[in-house]
Amino acid sequence: MPTLRMLRTFRAVARTGSFAAAADSVALTQAAVSLQMRGLEQALGRQLFDRSGRQIALSRDGQDIWPKVEQIFDLLAELEATPADSMVGPVTIGAVVSVIGALSLVIARLKAAHPQLDVRLLSSRSDELARMVEAGEVDIAAVVAHADTTLPDTLKWTTLYTEPLMLVVSREIGDNDPRRILRSYPFLRFDRRVRTGRVVEHALQTAGVTVNEYLELNSIETIVALVRENVGVAVLPLLHRGNWQNDPLLRVLPISDPPVLRTVGMIQRASYGRPGITQAIIDTLHSD
Repeated sequence: MPTLRMLRTFRAVARTGSFAAAADSVALTQAAVSLQMRGLEQALGRQLFDRSGRQIALSRDGQDIWPKVEQIFDLLAELEATPADSMVGPVTIGAVVSVIGALSLVIARLKAAHPQLDVRLLSSRSDELARMVEAGEVDIAAVVAHADTTLPDTLKWTTLYTEPLMLVVSREIGDNDPRRILRSYPFLRFDRRVRTGRVVEHALQTAGVTVNEYLELNSIETIVALVRENVGVAVLPLLHRGNWQNDPLLRVLPISDPPVLRTVGMIQRASYGRPGITQAIIDTLHSD
């Protein structure tokens, strides 16, 4: 019969990807971790790890039981947790970089209203944040919706808001024709490896425009700073609380009607036992 200690150690190995790192996280020696994992394999009658290479990797059976082990500890956490609507204790919240500014203001207001809420806020890419939420490393994350909006059954999605894709140019550019601007001026493109970059590409294709490629960057803030200096032009989501329309150095123009939208939402584990925090974030975000 597998013990909770074995399962806790297995979870640490699965999350960290090594016996050595897991040993540090569960306060055991590497030899003790290896011994526990041998015992777990014997108890379950399955080989949970591929030991053929230099690095330890989960086998197919190991991958199969990992989410089940996470569910076990989620259920245990529910037994010990404070009420679902309680605004006290630790919570780890993630967000993509372009959302973290607006989200940090929301968190600051929640902290002021609920000083016993212990918040850790971090940023990463949408795909990475989804993985971290599913693995239990992050409780809630604000991410950009995937094109097919498909999520595994273990995750729950709540839409926060949508942002239209717009052409952002310097005030020094007086032309109002987006197609002519995009053909004529250097184009500052957002990173196509991430979801927002793919939404930008979709907006350009929908509008049927050709761009004058210049630079590809992975920071909306940096792109906007370069647009202010008239280095180039960009197609970007009109950020929630970005206030670019009132920036004296910028102009914002539509490139299609209706515009292509970027959707931002919150994801959390379906078993997450504190929905009150997620709802408080949503309510605070829309309270202005």
